[in-house]
Amino acid sequence: MGEQKNLTFEQALAELEQLVQEMESGNLELERALQLFERGMELARHCNELLDTAELRVRQLAPDAMAGDEASLTPFEPPASAEEQW
Repeated sequence: MGEQKNLTFEQALAELEQLVQEMESGNLELERALQLFERGMELARHCNELLDTAELRVRQLAPDAMAGDEASLTPFEPPASAEEQW
């Protein structure tokens, strides 16, 4: 337990997908299925924590954008001519 704390979101999600595939194979003993389920729950919790942290960072960086106030968002418009610099 706890070793998932060093995993990136992508690594944890990839491992979780592998666990799900192994569990869906149906060729597991009960004890192995329980181990995989427990590890899967740890990984899912870790992924949720990372997503919550990312959402908090976005809220801090752009509080108006996350408040649902679409009027505060400015759509990107490229320069009118190719000669203008971005």
